[in-house]
Amino acid sequence: MNVIIQTVHFVADEKLTQLVTQKTKKFNQFHDGITKIEIFLKLDNVVHHIKDKVVEICVHVPKHDFFVKDSAKTFEAAFDGAFDAMVAQIKKHKEKLAA
Repeated sequence: MNVIIQTVHFVADEKLTQLVTQKTKKFNQFHDGITKIEIFLKLDNVVHHIKDKVVEICVHVPKHDFFVKDSAKTFEAAFDGAFDAMVAQIKKHKEKLAA
């Protein structure tokens, strides 16, 4: 499994990248065939000059790609929301394949 973490318009600190890497490893529990995971960490300053944190996760498995996007006031909260949504997508897809 290849994990790519990209930051847009800022440089992430070591604590944030470690958190993202640790939680990303948990995706293997939900799907065996993950080939690549791309994570984009962005700053969004569209609304009232307050910079929301945006996390996009793209998980690649053979014959299917999953994508989620979440935003919050902190990267940790945004990543947790995106992680939970991704787990739900993967579980739903596996249920469809089993049926």
